[in-house]
Formats: sequence, structure tokens, C-alpha cells
Amino acid sequence: MFDSLTGRLGTVFDKLTRRGALSDGDVDAALREVRQALLEADVALPVTQDFIKQVRERAVGEEVVKSVAPGQMVVKIVNDCLVKTLGSETVDINLNAAPPASIMMVGLQGSGKTTTTAKLAKRLVERDKKKVLMASLDTRRPAAMEQLKVLGETINVPTLPIVEGQNPDGIAKRAMQSANLQGFDIILLDTAGRMHVDEALMTEVQAVHGVAQPIETLLVVDSLTGQDAVNVAEQFGKRLNLTGIVLTRVDGDGRGGAALSMRAVTGCPIKLLGVGEKLDEIEAFHPDRVASRILGMGDVVSLVEKATETIDDREAEKLAKKVQKGQFDMNDLLDQLRQISKMGGLDGLMAMLPGVGKMKKQMAEANIDPKLIKRQEAIILSMTPEERLKPKMIHASRKKRVAAGSGTSVQEVNRLLKQFKQMSGMMKKVSKMDKNGLMRGGLPGLSSSMPQIPGLPGQIPPR
Repeated sequence: MFDSLTGRLGTVFDKLTRRGALSDGDVDAALREVRQALLEADVALPVTQDFIKQVRERAVGEEVVKSVAPGQMVVKIVNDCLVKTLGSETVDINLNAAPPASIMMVGLQGSGKTTTTAKLAKRLVERDKKKVLMASLDTRRPAAMEQLKVLGETINVPTLPIVEGQNPDGIAKRAMQSANLQGFDIILLDTAGRMHVDEALMTEVQAVHGVAQPIETLLVVDSLTGQDAVNVAEQFGKRLNLTGIVLTRVDGDGRGGAALSMRAVTGCPIKLLGVGEKLDEIEAFHPDRVASRILGMGDVVSLVEKATETIDDREAEKLAKKVQKGQFDMNDLLDQLRQISKMGGLDGLMAMLPGVGKMKKQMAEANIDPKLIKRQEAIILSMTPEERLKPKMIHASRKKRVAAGSGTSVQEVNRLLKQFKQMSGMMKKVSKMDKNGLMRGGLPGLSSSMPQIPGLPGQIPPR
């Protein structure tokens, strides 16, 4: 997300920070480029104009002129204005209500409501320890109710039994009664959508809203629709008391205009982001962290949080003990690769590292395959148990067999074996530095799992 915007703004701010002093003309020229970058990222024109106005008021004045580093001060001002535009504060899902509290999911057909309902249910159960019931009110889309039922079985969250012939507000009443009788804390209501906003849709969701009296009414919108997402939010906001917005498919949105426009246009906070297809790939929206990502400053806090959520302490301790004994093998590397996948893969992790946004060209030249980790997993899984324990025994004929079995090339197998050797060496150094433990979570292996890119933090020099 924001890849194109980050690249453009990075170029603009590089020019500014290289200058010792800035004139009003320098700032105006930079702001013209920022304005162009925002419009190309599909940010709404009124939002762009207001943003540039805010920045100019602060940037063209004594605040910048008298600062030690004028260029850096302009970047700080832009960061502050970005945070303000995005909403200033993180607004979490409101759970402060007497059970059963209802949360209503609304939006157009195809925006990802049903999947988001399941993602939110999983999050509420695992993170907030709530007893959750899901109910599908979508009587129009074929197999919509069955889809939610299957998702519920996948995440072990119960769904309201399907009764044919009921209308949406009737299902909502039954869901509230069932949740009350069975002692559920939260009930998630997945409403029907349409291809566009029409009177029939709004009448239906208003009727359900009146029955359920939800503590949260969340609008689910597809970030890939850009300006249309903002328009949809405006129309729903006129008819419903929206309490929050969920942006889906943000992992596929390289522009990010919807996120930047949504809060400013609707006044409604963005609460959650759908960052992938998996049911655990949903995260809270933090305006300050998103602003840092846009400006290429990374998001180390989110990276640490992801690591904390993903890492198994017991497995980390086992790995530490093995490394201290010099027993690190391909099975351990496989575990580390899987941990990186759980944390969002290479793309997801690198987006959170400070300064990586400035290395797009180097990354492109290094031909980083977004499916690199999956390919490396396939290579390791094609090895015999003995080969995984003793990689040194993998010579020419074995390399050919492993390559054929994994659908890769001998060169890729060689590359992985070389990276394993480098990683093993690094692990030995780490164990010597700290006999009491290893960097938790297997993140030392991140650098070794990637092609060598000069300047990337944590890269191991080639041997």
C-alpha cells in the first residue's frame, strides 16, 4: 500500500533535505510536486487542497526558516499533517456495552463483508477473549449464508442456524434472541449488499439497524475502488450512523488514495485494515504508523507487534539451545521461513523497515521474487529427512533431484544452501555473543532468506 506515493514523496523530500537553506520558492515547488503525487494516488481533490493548505501555512514561515535543518522540518510538518488527515488517534472497536452487543457489517456486494466478518470474529475471540456469534442476513446472494457457516467452522466460531424464508430483520431478531439465551458477548451481523447504493439496500439495512441497535456499524469498502470507495462511504453515512470504516484489500492497493481521503471526507474513523486473504490478516488502523510508512520511515512498532503475536516462546528457546550446541539445520530454517510468512512475507516485513522505500530500484535489480519464501519452503520439503539434518551431503545428483521435486532450478537450490551456510555462521556468532539466548522469533534469518541488496539493514556480507 502507498508504494507509488511513497516513491514520489521520497524523491521530493530528498531534494529538500539536501539543501542547507530553503526559500519560499523551494517550499512551493516541493508542495506542487506533493500535490501532484497525492492526486495521482487517487486522493480526493478537496482533501488534497486542504492538506497542501495546512502544510503551506506551517512550512512557509518562521517555524522552518529558524530550524536547524529546514528540509527535515518540512518533512516533519508533512508527517504531522498526514497524521491529522488520517485521523490523529487510533480508534479501536467499541466493546463497552452490555452483552450481547451487536456489530453490524454493511457495504456493497463484493467489498469483502463476509470474509471481514469472519476475520473480525477471529480477532475478537483470540485477542479480546470474547464469546462471538456470527449471523448472515444476506438472503439475496446465492450461498452467502453457507459461506459464513464454512468460515465459522474454519475459525471455530458458531454461526446462527440457517432458516429458509426469513427476511433480514427477522433473522436479526432471531440472532439477538439466540445470543442472549446462549450467553454470547458479541454478535456479528453480516448484511446483504448490492452492486451499487440504492433505496432497497438502504431500507433493508436501516430496518436491521433498528432491530439490532448495534454498538458498532462498520462500513466495509474495497480500497482498490479508490474514489468510488469514498463516494460509497458518503452515501452510507447520510443514511446510517456509521461508527467506523474497514478498508479491505489494502495489500493490493499501491496508491492508497481511499485511506487518505476516507476520514477527511466522511469524518468517520478507519478502524481496521484487511491486509491479506488469510483470516488472521486484519489489523488495527494506526494513523501515525501509516503516515510513517507513506514517508518511507517504516513502522517498527507494528513489526515488533507482529513478531510478538507470531513467535512461539517455547520454539524460540528450543532453537536457541540448538544453536548454542551448533545443531542448526534445515528444519530450523524451514520454521523460520514459516514465521516470516505468518508475519506478512518479505513484502509485508520490508514495508515496515525504515528506509526500504528508497531501495526500490536495488530491489528490482536484485529480482526479489514475492514468492521467494514459498519456493524456499518447497526446496526444503523436497529434501529427505537426512538431508535436512545434514545439508553438507547434498551434492550434484541430490541437488538435481531436489530441484526437480520442488519445481525450481539447481541454481535456486545452490542459493538456498549458500544462504543456509551464511545463516549458520551468523547463528554461531550470535550464540557466542549471548550464551543466554538468541534474538527471539527467528528474525536473524530474514536477511539470509533474501538476495543480497547493498545497504539493506541486517544483510550478511557475502563470503
